[in-house]
Amino acid sequence: MRVYLRYAVKETFSNLWRNRMMTIAAVLTVAVSLSLVGSALLLKQSAAQASAQWQQGTHVTIWMQPTATTSELTNVKSQLANLPIVKSCVFYTQQQDYQEAIILLPRSETGGLKVADMPTSFRCVPTIPADAFTVESTFAGQPGIFQVTAPDQQIRQMNHAIRVLQIVFLALAGVLLLSATVLILNTIRMAIFARRREVSVMKLVGATNWFIRIPYITEGFIQGLLGSAVAMLAVTALHTWYPLHNEFQLNSSALIGTDAVVLIVGVLIGSVGSAIAIRRFLDV
Repeated sequence: MRVYLRYAVKETFSNLWRNRMMTIAAVLTVAVSLSLVGSALLLKQSAAQASAQWQQGTHVTIWMQPTATTSELTNVKSQLANLPIVKSCVFYTQQQDYQEAIILLPRSETGGLKVADMPTSFRCVPTIPADAFTVESTFAGQPGIFQVTAPDQQIRQMNHAIRVLQIVFLALAGVLLLSATVLILNTIRMAIFARRREVSVMKLVGATNWFIRIPYITEGFIQGLLGSAVAMLAVTALHTWYPLHNEFQLNSSALIGTDAVVLIVGVLIGSVGSAIAIRRFLDV
């Protein structure tokens, strides 16, 4: 067993050096392909994170009549507390809404305003943006409520944009992964085709299929490992230096997870690709 392991290691590194141009081609193919795959995965995660942050910023405002009674205010507050699709609510008094109006509206529109003329309001955050429509329909027209407002059009546009982005990035990652698999497999097949006579001679002198196969699988493993390492550096550089808005910036755990996927995929493609490529040359 020790002799065979020594032979496998020696043969692997001998083949890598002897066919170094093909080795470099395979490593670069893995690196470029998986860099694109890793970048697509990072962008998909960025879109998902931005979606979560945008959802937190979606508000539904329930404006009460200035003359709303205490019982009407209590009724609305109780309904909101028992509504599972509402994450949180903040109550604004007439004084608070008056101060906000003074800040936001031009002086020409606030000159005649009085605190007693201002409505009270409940500023609520729905669990997901789409729940804003349910909150709006639930409270519209109830006693003591003047109006329920929500960014309906913006929510629809945001949800559509996020779905499109996630589908595009996921499809891109899938296509790139398939392309990487085909390119790597063809590169490895070309490398093994150049040594088909060696394989034939080994078969003729009685070598078993696994005796021949292991050095090539190990060779593919090393090629995949080296290519994945280069791809991980490229993905890390993209994460570190590419300027993204705050809501799109990912933390280190997302980068580590993406790099782990790139490493595993590269090693698997290199090893499995070599195993598949060598099969056709084992029948002599």
